[in-house]
Amino acid sequence: QVQLVESGGGLVQPGGSLRLSCAPSGSTFNPTAMGWFRQAPGKEREFVAAVRWADNNKFYSSSVKGRFTMSRDKAANSIDLYLNRLEPEDTAVYYCAGGSRVRPIASTISSRQVYDYWGQGTQVTVSS
Repeated sequence: QVQLVESGGGLVQPGGSLRLSCAPSGSTFNPTAMGWFRQAPGKEREFVAAVRWADNNKFYSSSVKGRFTMSRDKAANSIDLYLNRLEPEDTAVYYCAGGSRVRPIASTISSRQVYDYWGQGTQVTVSS
């Protein structure tokens, strides 16, 4: 079975930066997409960013576009998320997600149904 292991996160002041990382362990993992979702207290889990593995195209939610950046290591099947210009509204648990069954298109890559594996989540708190 595939496990996704996240690292990074923590407490940062508004305007600061963080880096989140995610790497697979366990069984062989051949991703079609990997991404990040987040869930704030009392809210639904929402899409943040993803990369389509076949062509390395990146997709971002409107709330983070221009502030967050994804990168991938194709050989390691791992991803990073760089969170810049953080705002208190970015406070949430961030989850890494990986899909291997579905080849996503632009309109579906933000759907949770694309992803088969999830990390345990890492807390990001933006506060002064």
